[in-house]
Amino acid sequence: MIKLCAFSDEASPSLDGQIKALLRNEIYYTELRGVDGVNVADLTDEKASEIQKKLTENGISVWSLGSPYGKVSLSDGFSTEKLFCQLDRLCRLCKIFNCNKIRVFSFYNAADKKEKVFDLLNKSAEAAAKYGVTLYHENEKDIYGEKAAQVLELKENVPGLKFVYDPANFLQAEQRADETLQKIYPIASYFHIKDLISSTGELVPAGHGDGKIAEILKKIDFDTTLTVEPHLAVFSGYAEIDGREMKNKYKYKSNDEAFDAAVAALKKLLAGCGYKYENGGYVKE
Repeated sequence: MIKLCAFSDEASPSLDGQIKALLRNEIYYTELRGVDGVNVADLTDEKASEIQKKLTENGISVWSLGSPYGKVSLSDGFSTEKLFCQLDRLCRLCKIFNCNKIRVFSFYNAADKKEKVFDLLNKSAEAAAKYGVTLYHENEKDIYGEKAAQVLELKENVPGLKFVYDPANFLQAEQRADETLQKIYPIASYFHIKDLISSTGELVPAGHGDGKIAEILKKIDFDTTLTVEPHLAVFSGYAEIDGREMKNKYKYKSNDEAFDAAVAALKKLLAGCGYKYENGGYVKE
């Protein structure tokens, strides 16, 4: 079965707006990244508890913490203490959100520091495991694990780490979708769904770009989750999440409209690949 999830902060910065967007799209999981302009890593226990209570009242669960962990440079000024302090905080927040997953990255300015990357991520995975939490690495342009070969090295050298497959991010790192689908799909635990036109760098709804998302859907043969990460409109907090320019092919009147368009495109692909909605998820007919 495939379950749908979303980075709901792309629909609205407010929790109420995020809940409305999820419910009208019949999505009952969120990859929690930001609320009211506050990154998930910076939430207080009190605020986190308030968020969890409201999500639960609306039948929504936190699938993963969409954290910025590891999205820092290993150049001058890097602090191991600060890094692990953030991880400890995130793991404690997982308990509040009844969640056992944290999305992580593998550091900027790290291409020639792979042994340090492996060491930091091994220690991070071990520390998280003590809380019953698993770290899920997302491939991202300019971090160590931006390319398929590097992700496979992480798999080999950091046994406690699991992996999210983001097809658009691989395209931004000049990786061909055919190659990443062959090499990374077999080790992916779940998927971030956004698409990109390689020749222009424009972000588009799923199926409108070169990410071969339909091929991913056709290959899936295990229970998993698809997290909609539209990136179809500039949203609150984007500059803090991703410093690069966001190029979009299509224009939308609002973040809500862009969010709905992204979900509709994915659902259309699912239907085209022979899936039907049943008992809270999508199954092959």
